[in-house]
Amino acid sequence: MIVVSDTTPVISLMKVGQMELLQQLFGVVYIPDAVYRELKDNEAFSEEVRMVQECEILYVKKVDNGKSVTILQNFTGLDAGESEAIILADEIHSDVLLMDEHRGRQVAKKLGITITGTIGILMQAFDEGMLTRDDVERCIERLKESGIRISEKLYQRLKMEIGK
Repeated sequence: MIVVSDTTPVISLMKVGQMELLQQLFGVVYIPDAVYRELKDNEAFSEEVRMVQECEILYVKKVDNGKSVTILQNFTGLDAGESEAIILADEIHSDVLLMDEHRGRQVAKKLGITITGTIGILMQAFDEGMLTRDDVERCIERLKESGIRISEKLYQRLKMEIGK
């Protein structure tokens, strides 16, 4: 399976101590240069950068068509990481793009790219028996404590999914 990720799902899974889910569910995950730079250039993510560098399943990959990234950014207002993730997902014909940001997800869907986000990863892991109901609830609490927003609609869908 070919998987590309934007910044937020990687950060979110690191914050809840569930990076191994990426390997268990997907094997290898590609992140574009801009996503790596977003992590590396933000002092708040110094621990996450170390984890990305040490992570054996995350591979930084350069986007071939930089002009497409620029056009996408200019027409959509997406940041460099989101734009490169969408273009990279298209270039390497990924099976799924990991992205949480609403606007980026909308653009990717319009381009026919299959998407899931942090909550989708947790739900898939629950469905496949990798996480228990309690594990998922702990992950959600840690996400909230970390300041990561989860829409009420998505939160209610998750609660239904895990039978809560």
